[in-house]
Amino acid sequence: MFSEWKKFILRGNVIDLSVGVVVGAAFSKIVSSFTADILMPPLGMLVGKLDFSNYFINLSDVEYASLAAAKEAGAPVIAYGAFLNSCLDFLIVATAIFILIKQVNRFMPAPPPPPPDPRKCPYCKETVADEATKCPHCASDIAGK
Repeated sequence: MFSEWKKFILRGNVIDLSVGVVVGAAFSKIVSSFTADILMPPLGMLVGKLDFSNYFINLSDVEYASLAAAKEAGAPVIAYGAFLNSCLDFLIVATAIFILIKQVNRFMPAPPPPPPDPRKCPYCKETVADEATKCPHCASDIAGK
């Protein structure tokens, strides 16, 4: 069983997938930082000096000045501002991956054209050679057809 597991792990596509997951996780951290630290503050300024990450709905009877204070007190909250930041993170990651794939595909060779459909006898619908003048299946004259 160990040798089978080792054979599975050492296959190329498993290693490629592992590298992709690690790079993706690191890229996700960069995008999250970009969203929270660079993109959202100016956006918040544009819409009235608001901090989206601090938007929340308090589900308890006690008032809290910030999301951090509510979480510290263990109050139930719906942190929709953090959710908005996560949605924006996702859109940025999806856009970056889309652009990356578009650029990589530019360098990939074009796939070969599909082979032409085989010639068929107009009478029996069987496949015949392109040079044939008579159908080998039904003996019909197919010259010029």
